[in-house]
Amino acid sequence: MEKEIRWVGSAYDDLLAFPVEPRRQAGFQLGKVQAGLEPEDWKPFDEVGAGTREIRIREANGAFRVMYVAKFEEAVYVLHCFQKKTQATSQQDKRIAEARYRAIVNARKSKP
Repeated sequence: MEKEIRWVGSAYDDLLAFPVEPRRQAGFQLGKVQAGLEPEDWKPFDEVGAGTREIRIREANGAFRVMYVAKFEEAVYVLHCFQKKTQATSQQDKRIAEARYRAIVNARKSKP
């Protein structure tokens, strides 16, 4: 059974801003995650929150990233989609993903 994808904040609009090929690749990789499989190129990113992963997409246009959490039963939460400008992930991108992760955890706690 596939999990639904839930986009957090502006993640969906940010993904739509990717060039065509990186956007297509991101969609394909997220489809694998929905089906319970691992994406082709990813790394754990627990510094954002436990269970956070980053899909890595490399294209001629640059490096693109999709941060998500799939550990919750109800959905795959896409936290943040962005193009990397440097080797390291920027503090701003980390802060955005962290804030969205915390919002999910807090919303799940407040549900009966």
